[in-house]
Amino acid sequence: MGRIRKYLIAGLLVWLPVWITYFIVKFLIDLMDGTLSLLPKKYHPDQILGTHITGLGFIFTLIILFFTGLLVTNFLGHKIVSFWEGLLARIPLIRTLYSAVKQVVHALIQPQGNSFRKVLIVEYPRHGVWSIAFQTSDQFSGSPHPEEVTTVFIPTTPNPTSGFLAILPTSETLELNMSVEEALKMVISLGVVMPEHLRKKENETLKET
Repeated sequence: MGRIRKYLIAGLLVWLPVWITYFIVKFLIDLMDGTLSLLPKKYHPDQILGTHITGLGFIFTLIILFFTGLLVTNFLGHKIVSFWEGLLARIPLIRTLYSAVKQVVHALIQPQGNSFRKVLIVEYPRHGVWSIAFQTSDQFSGSPHPEEVTTVFIPTTPNPTSGFLAILPTSETLELNMSVEEALKMVISLGVVMPEHLRKKENETLKET
């Protein structure tokens, strides 16, 4: 029974990541396939080809993104975007939501700035307990604290899309030698997956014991 259990676990370790990756990729492709609904029904690939081809929506989404980027980077496109954003700015609830989402997207995608570029470790939720955090800004100046402060996002595990916003003295944050991708893997895996250079070596563990 022990050997059977060993083989089952070994098989699970091989196939489970494959299955999870497949379902995530399939979810994203199915989501992008929904962009085909923007086309008139008679121009849907399903209608023209007589069959459904998975992934056409993904290609269609890339084409939309490319031509949108091509449009908004010229003078006329910039004017259109400015007019559209000015229109949204007149709608009370929408302007607040749109502005916040736009700033977050710019912080994540554009390379300049320090937002989500540094992985920190901070004492949270109490003294002596440390949590992974991402620096979101070092420009906050409204804190009553006399020292320089840093705004950080502390993600929850295993879902890093939710978490807590904290404004801490910069002196109480420590930068980790870890990329954002490595930190996200660590959060999602409940701390099981961590960078090799931060993992305690087996011989060091034996010395301590």
